[in-house]
Amino acid sequence: MTFMPKIFAVAKVLFLFCCFGLSSCLHNKATKISTNQETIAPKKSIVQKIKERSHLPVGERIAWYHELKKENSGEYNFENEDELTMYGYSMLWENKVTEAIEIFKLIALEFPNSANAYDSLGEAYLKNGDTELSLKNYEKSLAMNPDNFNAEDQIERIKHPEKPIEKLADKFARVFSANQYRQDLDQLGETLLKVHPNALKFISQKDFWNLIEQKKSMVTDGTTFAEFAWHCSEVIASIHCSHTEMGRFAIENEMLPARLKFPLLTRLVDGKLYVIDALDNAGTINTKDEIWSINGVVVSQLIDEIYPHITAQGFVKTTKRHVFNMWSRVLIPYALGFPETYSIVLKSKSTPITLNKAIGEVKPRSNPIFRCNDGLCLEFLDDQKTAVMSITSFVYYRFNNFDVFKAFVDKSMAEINGKGIKNLIIDVRWNGGGSQSASIHLLRYLVKKPFVYYSRSEFEGKTSATEGEEEFTPFENRYNGKLYFMMDGLGNSTTGHFMSLVKVLNLGTIVGEELGSNQFCSAGQKVCRLKHSKLEYYVANNTHVTTATSLPDETGIFPDHFVSQSIDDYLQGLDTVKEFTINLAKKQY
Repeated sequence: MTFMPKIFAVAKVLFLFCCFGLSSCLHNKATKISTNQETIAPKKSIVQKIKERSHLPVGERIAWYHELKKENSGEYNFENEDELTMYGYSMLWENKVTEAIEIFKLIALEFPNSANAYDSLGEAYLKNGDTELSLKNYEKSLAMNPDNFNAEDQIERIKHPEKPIEKLADKFARVFSANQYRQDLDQLGETLLKVHPNALKFISQKDFWNLIEQKKSMVTDGTTFAEFAWHCSEVIASIHCSHTEMGRFAIENEMLPARLKFPLLTRLVDGKLYVIDALDNAGTINTKDEIWSINGVVVSQLIDEIYPHITAQGFVKTTKRHVFNMWSRVLIPYALGFPETYSIVLKSKSTPITLNKAIGEVKPRSNPIFRCNDGLCLEFLDDQKTAVMSITSFVYYRFNNFDVFKAFVDKSMAEINGKGIKNLIIDVRWNGGGSQSASIHLLRYLVKKPFVYYSRSEFEGKTSATEGEEEFTPFENRYNGKLYFMMDGLGNSTTGHFMSLVKVLNLGTIVGEELGSNQFCSAGQKVCRLKHSKLEYYVANNTHVTTATSLPDETGIFPDHFVSQSIDDYLQGLDTVKEFTINLAKKQY
C-alpha cells in the first residue's frame, strides 16, 4: 500500500472487511433457522487484544503480541495479515508514523512472503522522510510482486522527484493507440474473471466476452482516455457487483473539465428528470421543470445508456438511480460524448433551450435532508411510545472502533427499554455496509431465537472460523416491542446481510425501496491497473453469504411497504419514508 493515493490504501484494507465472515445453513422463508453442522467459535482478534494496552509503548505491545502467540496461539487469530495491516494504517493516518513502522515491521516478520507488507513499510518510511529505506522496501515489494504498480510508481517518484505527477485532469484528452486499448480490454476481462470469485454469476461467459469484443471494435487511434474509461466502466459494471468498480464516478468527475459538465442539477424520480437547481441558468430554467430531452436524446433513452455503466448488486436499479442523481452532471456528458453545448427540451415547452455553460465546480448532491450527521443517532418522539435509531454505517470493527458502536447500541437499548418504548424504528438508509460485528451486535437485541449469521465464507488465506459462523443468542435485555425498518437503494454490503436476516426472521415491518444489496455479497477489493492506459479499478475477491439463502441473489431486499419521495417532497424537504413509518407505528397503539 502507499500513502500517496490514500483512497487505494483504504480500498486494499478497509473494503476487505465490508462483508467478512460466514458458514452455516438456513432453511425457510420466514423464521426457522437450523444448522447441519456444529458451529465453531472463531478465534479472537489479536489486534483487539493488543489494543487493550494502547497506553503502552509500541515496543511493549509487540512484545506482548509475541508472548500471546507463544502461550495462546489457539485462542487468538495470528493468521490475519489484513487485520494487522489495518491496525498499522490506523496509526499512520493518525500521524503516529514511528509506531506504524514498527507494526509494519512486525507484519513483514510474521508474513515474510507478503509483498504488501514491504509496500506498507515503504509507504511509512516515505512519510517519515526516509527515502532510502522507503526505496529499499518498495523495491523488495516489487521484486516479490511484479504486478505491484503502486510500488513501481513510488520507486519512479523517489528516483525522479523532478518529474511532475500526472493528474487525472491531464489524462482526460490523452490518446493511446487502438491496439493498446484493445490489449487493455483483454487484460480487463481476464483480470475480472481471474480475481472475482463470482464474475459469471449474473452474466454468461459468452455475453461477457461479446461485450469486450464490442468495446474493442469501438476504440480507434483517436479514442481519448476519458472515452476509453467510459467503455471500461460498462465492462466492469456487467459483473453486477457493488464491490467491483472504478470509484463510483469520482475519477470521471475529477477528469471532466468544468465547462463540459451538464450545467443543471437534476433528480430522477419515477423515470422523470426534474431540475432541482438551475445554477447559472436561473431565470431561463425553473426548479421542478421536467426535462424531456437533452441534445435530441429523450431522457428514457439517455438513462438506458447510462445505467449499464453504473455498478450495482445483481439487477438492483434503485442503487443506479441514487448514483445517477448524485453524479448526473458527470454521467450525462460521458453518455453524450462530451458535447461543447447542451440544448434541452422541457416537457412544458416544445422549443429547445440552449443552456449556458457550467461555471466552476458544484459539489455532487445526494439527499441531504435526513441523514444522521453523527452516523449513530437516537431520537424519542413526542408520543413517548416511539423511538428512531439511525444506523448510517456499520463501519465499526473489533480491531478499531467497535467499542463506539457497542456503547451507542447498549446505551440506546437501555434507554429504550427503560422508557417502555412500544415502537422502535431502525433507520439503515444511506448505510453502505461495514463490519459483521456491528450487524450481529444489533441483531442480538432484536431476535427472539438463536441464529447463525453466515452460511458461506470464502476468501484467500482463511484457515479458521471467522466471526459470524457460530450461533448467537439474543441478549437478555433484548427489545420486545414492535420493530420497523427503513431502507433504501444505497444500503450495500453488510446492510444487505443485516436486512436479509431481518426479512427471513420476520423481525418487523420494512418500509422504503428495494435495498441495494442482499444476503449474497462478493466483497473485499483488489486494486488493479491496466498496462497501457494505467486505468485503475477495484475487483471483489471474496464471497460472504448470510443464512438467509431462501432469498433471491439477483434482487435487493424488498420492503413490505414501498415508499419513496416525490419530487415535491424532495424540494420541500419532507422525509416521506419516515413520516409513513411513524404513522404506521402509531396505528398499532
